[in-house]
Amino acid sequence: MAARSPVVNVMAGAALKAARALKRDFGEVDQLQVSVKGPGDFVSTADLRAERTLRAELLRARPGYGLLLEESGASEGSDPHHRWIVDPLDGTTNFLHGIPHFAISIALERDGEIIAGLVYEPTRDEMFWAEKGAGAYVNDRRLRVSARRQLGEALIGTGMPFGGRADRPGYIATLQRVMAATSGVRRLGAAALDLAYVAAGRYDGFWEFGLSPWDMAAGLLMVKEAGGFVSDLAGGQTMMTSGDVLAANGHLHLPLAALIRDALRTAGAATHG
Repeated sequence: MAARSPVVNVMAGAALKAARALKRDFGEVDQLQVSVKGPGDFVSTADLRAERTLRAELLRARPGYGLLLEESGASEGSDPHHRWIVDPLDGTTNFLHGIPHFAISIALERDGEIIAGLVYEPTRDEMFWAEKGAGAYVNDRRLRVSARRQLGEALIGTGMPFGGRADRPGYIATLQRVMAATSGVRRLGAAALDLAYVAAGRYDGFWEFGLSPWDMAAGLLMVKEAGGFVSDLAGGQTMMTSGDVLAANGHLHLPLAALIRDALRTAGAATHG
């Protein structure tokens, strides 16, 4: 059994406390689905309440650390080296519709490098966590990425652009190519959990465009500590700034990257042709 460090215990305690209210709120969503107003405002309130709890708990334990929060943005701490990166409710749309697939994500950054990450899924009580150099775990079980070697047997996760970005031609071209080359593509709607699922070997790979740092900070470390590879779509390490991410096991990372790059190139040529 893995011994959790003090910093992981701080993250776990904060996540569990915020999750109690989220679970209670999630129980209320069903009643709100039938109202004309719908649950939108209610979910925003739940999101903000979870963020307030996380902020208070993390600052109580580590008063000097900076914060990057999805809802309230960045704040400096007296310690210039450490920063929490927090998504209080990843999978808001699922939560809004009463779909039990959402998570709290917390990462700790030291001098620009993620050194600890935690993703907690309250409805299944699954706590994924990782520390740099110490491995990745779900609850007390060690995680390893999958061992699949063939793209044709692989199950790949993704996130789809929506709203104003839904017509992005590169994404559709990429999706078509990956669907044709693999045994399936899933879009479950919570990037933090998608990355945790790659670390757990449930997905063989995952890609998405335009994510925010809080969507992926914890999950990127988790995949690496479970023996997988993470990069941007060009094979570099700009994920936290570009928002584009590709995660997979060691056998599938390069072939998947080549497939996606080729699809984007073809889509680009078709758009400009």
